[in-house]
Amino acid sequence: MSFAAHTPVMLNEAVDALAPINHGVYVDATFGGGGYARAILARADCTVYGFDRDPTAIDRAREWTRAYGGRLALVNRPFAEIEQGLADLKVNAIDGVVFDLGVSSMQLDEAERGFSFMRDGPLSMRMDGGKPDAADVVNNAEARDLAAIFKVYGEEKRAGRIARAIAQERVNEPIMTTARLAEIVKRASPPHREDKIHPATRVFQALRIFVNDELAQLAKALVAAEKLLRPAGRLVVVTFHSLEDRIVKRFLVERSGAAANPSRHAPATERPAATFRLVNDKPVAPSAGEALENPRARSAKMRAAIRTATPPLGGDFRDFIPGLTLSYPLLTGS
Repeated sequence: MSFAAHTPVMLNEAVDALAPINHGVYVDATFGGGGYARAILARADCTVYGFDRDPTAIDRAREWTRAYGGRLALVNRPFAEIEQGLADLKVNAIDGVVFDLGVSSMQLDEAERGFSFMRDGPLSMRMDGGKPDAADVVNNAEARDLAAIFKVYGEEKRAGRIARAIAQERVNEPIMTTARLAEIVKRASPPHREDKIHPATRVFQALRIFVNDELAQLAKALVAAEKLLRPAGRLVVVTFHSLEDRIVKRFLVERSGAAANPSRHAPATERPAATFRLVNDKPVAPSAGEALENPRARSAKMRAAIRTATPPLGGDFRDFIPGLTLSYPLLTGS
């Protein structure tokens, strides 16, 4: 499989927003096939650190990184650990970071990774290939916990019905493949005229987000980026669903000082100085041509901001995760 075959969504828009400069230091926080990293390196004589929690993505890229003469370094760590990962490499400040969130097309294309219901394979969905994985959750979580996962992370309206169907089916035989899970979900989700996607789409999304702890990882990474970015450094994030975008929006609204006063009748409260300046007031959407050519691009949104000289505010990353967040003993070790 060729890396070159996988072009990131809104590649040009994201690199334009990042505005790479000569001798700058950048992070491609979701390296994947290296599309953003290579575009950044082509735009300026700079250095890029490519982070990916998926060891397969890192191993595949090692051969062609030599072509960049030391300007590209690979780091097999999740992006929530960019601060620690860069510190290990004696890097304590950067000029820009780009995130391309969600699952990559390469992972979806490989049945053995268990991300897609379109290709039968083991029910995994772990980006790092580790455990516990989606099969562990599907076969061991209480039905009420499965329903909460599907409702919170998949925004699935029929979460309870689907969870009960899964609990009933796994009594006879463990659910170990993507095809079997998709079929169970389909049977538990009678078609509705308003449905425009496969019935299993939201369930698979929810499980993937949950087993990879994606929302907490994102919030941690945004707080870390605020610490690492130099004044005038740039943060660029491409999201693919509302849960991700809500976290990014909440972070940037607060950090840019754009948050509205809680009540027009209440006295204005003093806000901390802004640590970011928004590049655009509203998220950037893909062009009509890209959305037509690549269905995955249709839900994409890009937000970008420029770091000010204000010291980082830090704080608890959980403040930026909207609504209920879930934990599960299989993932927490409790």
